[in-house]
Amino acid sequence: MRRRGLSRPRLPTAQGHKGAVAVGLIFDQGSRVRALALDLAILAGHLLLYPTGLRQERPPATPPPDLHGQRPVLLLHGFIDNRSVFVLLRRSLLRHGRQHVEALNYSPLTCDLRTAAALLARHVEDACARTGHSQVDIVGHSLGGLIARYYVQRLGGDVRVHSLVTLGTPHSGTHVAPLLSAHPLVRQMCPNSEVITELRQPAPECRTRFVSFWSDVDQLMIPAEVARIDHPDLIFRNIRVSGVGHLALPVRSAVATGIREALDAANATQTDTSGAFSVA
Repeated sequence: MRRRGLSRPRLPTAQGHKGAVAVGLIFDQGSRVRALALDLAILAGHLLLYPTGLRQERPPATPPPDLHGQRPVLLLHGFIDNRSVFVLLRRSLLRHGRQHVEALNYSPLTCDLRTAAALLARHVEDACARTGHSQVDIVGHSLGGLIARYYVQRLGGDVRVHSLVTLGTPHSGTHVAPLLSAHPLVRQMCPNSEVITELRQPAPECRTRFVSFWSDVDQLMIPAEVARIDHPDLIFRNIRVSGVGHLALPVRSAVATGIREALDAANATQTDTSGAFSVA
């Protein structure tokens, strides 16, 4: 008589393996469809807010410098966007103790990432002068993250930027860019562009901490892993986000929590400390 619970385990058959693969593909496709639907909904809402972010915001009234407080945070938007994309993230940062949070614009007529990086340098110097802090933190979405990285790596911005957090930024260049390559900024996001090539060059003295949030269903990062940082000279951490599309990265509350935790982290090592979390 066979005793319950001691039956011989079944080995997976080829048919069973194929079935598991099929289920995985269906699940992955479902995640992508949900992420795309959410991105479209966010796009519709963002179009309503877009006019509110067309003008560069006035620098906020600055209280007496608190040199023991948290560093100012500058937010930098992506391609064909403006500061309105950070309404929710900015609110989250302010609510959780950040006193100085500024969302920046660069001109939609900008045709060179390097020009935008030089403009960012001036904004950073201004923020430091107004707040009394010697360094800032930066959060960049998509192209904004690449602009900030160029400033840090190539224009000496590591002196001023303590931490740079990027959201869906094509650090290795994205293959979707050639589809829109009529615009010079888009060409600079291609894998073999001069800008991407420059960012691959040695940066042994770079002191900035990098944290990149990348999504497994990002429709504009092809392949998705191009939004990861991989450079032997940089202090970096890559955080995988599951189930969040490109446009949703600056909007989802779970990502905002991850950004706050990344900015508050006290120490980092000269290595890739990867992490992951899911957003339902």
